[in-house]
Amino acid sequence: MAFSRISKLDPPSRGIFRKAAVMLCSLLTSLFLLHCLTDRCSTTSPSPVKASSSRAAGLFEDLRSLRTKRLAYQWTAGSELFGYGAARRSSRVLADQRAGQVLELPEEESFILPPPDLVASRKVSPRFAGKLSPLGEGRKKLPQALIIGVKKGGTRALLEFLRVHPDIRAVGAEPHFFDRNYDNGLEWYRELMPKTLEGQITMEKTPSYFVTREAPARISAISRDTKLIVVVRDPVTRAISDYTQTLSKKPDIPSFESLTFKNRTTGLIDTSWSAIQIGIYAKHLDNWLQYFPMEQILFVSGERLISDPAGELVRVQDFLGLKRIITDKHFYFNQTKGFPCLKKAEGSSKPHCLGKTKGRTHPNIDPEVVQRLRDFYRPFNMKFYQMTGRFFGWDD
Repeated sequence: MAFSRISKLDPPSRGIFRKAAVMLCSLLTSLFLLHCLTDRCSTTSPSPVKASSSRAAGLFEDLRSLRTKRLAYQWTAGSELFGYGAARRSSRVLADQRAGQVLELPEEESFILPPPDLVASRKVSPRFAGKLSPLGEGRKKLPQALIIGVKKGGTRALLEFLRVHPDIRAVGAEPHFFDRNYDNGLEWYRELMPKTLEGQITMEKTPSYFVTREAPARISAISRDTKLIVVVRDPVTRAISDYTQTLSKKPDIPSFESLTFKNRTTGLIDTSWSAIQIGIYAKHLDNWLQYFPMEQILFVSGERLISDPAGELVRVQDFLGLKRIITDKHFYFNQTKGFPCLKKAEGSSKPHCLGKTKGRTHPNIDPEVVQRLRDFYRPFNMKFYQMTGRFFGWDD
């Protein structure tokens, strides 16, 4: 009876089995997802959750790297000793964006490597890799060579002749940094310099350095390797030329003769007058030799710059370690002015002579005063010849 009652019950509904299957599948799916989220999933294809997590992490890393670069750039730009303004900073940002890396700054100056893609595309020559910015400009450097003297010796002529050389970049005006403007600081001085490429020499001339007591120590403190050039001239002729220049600016000054002597009767020379004092070359050289060896100083003859400019320029080029490019073909002698001129000046195809202020006609000086001055300078000249190892022939 009981059995027959059970056998008469309806079979289980199919809906129950369907629901059970769905629940089981949901449970298994949950377990699988939980397994993947705990990074124990052995499946080779990443789950959507993990892929999106990786992208977020990568984006965060990129942002952090960009911030690091920005901070590094701001620090280097702020600590730069020799900044060149907005254009240089823009090139630095451009290089950072293109190269995708933080660039190391050299010890002495701050300049940047061209981005590899620019070098590869030959927009920047590989020769200058590491030496120029992507914009191709040079960099400002302190001078490696100085024309330190002497006034009215021929320093302007020498500088103009040297500027013909492609490996020399020079300041036209006299900076007077080591005598008058030293308190302005090195940044001020450097900003006056022209930009140079690798292998070019930066130069400036200030003739008063040679007679400035503090100049040798100041130059040596910045660089003991600086090469020094002194253009010297017969000190008597130089003194008369110096006076002639002053006379052109101040026509009412006393005569040359009255300025030369402390007492005309006794014949005592007034060495406090700068026109006389500058020509005591041996005395000034003694001061320079306290800080620089003789092999770092070149003495150029002002007389030979007129009679044989190419010959003196060969000596200067050799001294500076440059190729002998300036030769006889660059000069012609101007009969009207009485000194050599350039056939082609720097950046021009036209002949170039020094200005009207050069080659002034000297006033007539009493021959007795001239002889007194020659006698005064003779012992100093002899000592100067011995010190330099060169005979200039001023006492013939």
